[in-house]
Amino acid sequence: MPKVIVFGSMNMDLSIDAPRVPAAGETLTGSGFITAAGGKGANQAVAAARLGADVRMLAAVGADAFGDELTGGLAEAGVDTVGVRRLSAVTTGVAVILRTAGENRIVLHVGANHALTTEDVASDLRRIGEKHDVLVTPGECDPTATESALRVAHELGLYTIFNPAPARPVPDDLWPCIDLVCLNETECQIMCGVLPKDDATCHAAARRLRELGAGAVVITLGAAGAFGLGANGTPLRVPATPTTVVDTTGAGDTFIGALAAGRVRGLSLAESMHWGAQAAALAVSRLGAQPSIPTAEEVGAFQ
Repeated sequence: MPKVIVFGSMNMDLSIDAPRVPAAGETLTGSGFITAAGGKGANQAVAAARLGADVRMLAAVGADAFGDELTGGLAEAGVDTVGVRRLSAVTTGVAVILRTAGENRIVLHVGANHALTTEDVASDLRRIGEKHDVLVTPGECDPTATESALRVAHELGLYTIFNPAPARPVPDDLWPCIDLVCLNETECQIMCGVLPKDDATCHAAARRLRELGAGAVVITLGAAGAFGLGANGTPLRVPATPTTVVDTTGAGDTFIGALAAGRVRGLSLAESMHWGAQAAALAVSRLGAQPSIPTAEEVGAFQ
């Protein structure tokens, strides 16, 4: 079976619940403080691994306690961490998360996540990447290194999944290197100029992204599920799986991990989207990012 390679961020999440967002200069009493392993890249790697894929992580952390904990957590989840560099000149990335009414507001310190160069990533991919493997890369690492990862992976014959989060414009000639772009409503508007609010605008946005050069498109819509447009132009609509929402942190990353794991298992895009919706529903019913991500067995029992 092909493997999943993730080039992405690794963060320690510092998360607290508050009754509301504080005003400027105001201090509120919070509750439920937790520290949990996070970072979009690491979350997506853990999700793919827990859902049965052979996963290799390409990333960087600081030579500090957070770096030790994050790397150990990935290994415990079954992710190969040989490609995770330990750097003494920078600190591990941190995300400070405020939870209010089931929604998250996040302040990010990128730290070591921007330390890897285009040459670092290209060298690693050429060393471990094989035709038909899947590359997953979100947007929290250095933009030029992320673009390099997509270009080199495409050149090597890997199936590339790009999650532009946070969203930023990319060069026109990068789009043909992207086999699947997966993004939410806000990211979609930034990337193609169309805000997906219903099926018609989702379809228009997905068509625009395919016109730019992407092979297939998946737009995640939170409680409204997900919309997809396959490489053959077939529209796909997947509803959200009903659940009790506790914490939405990591839900999108769980969904993307399922898309990657589904791809290497030979599932269709529609099948992978349904699987991802079920996995994400389990994730939002639990607290934290990586701690909330389910296994394939849990998703199977949840169906």
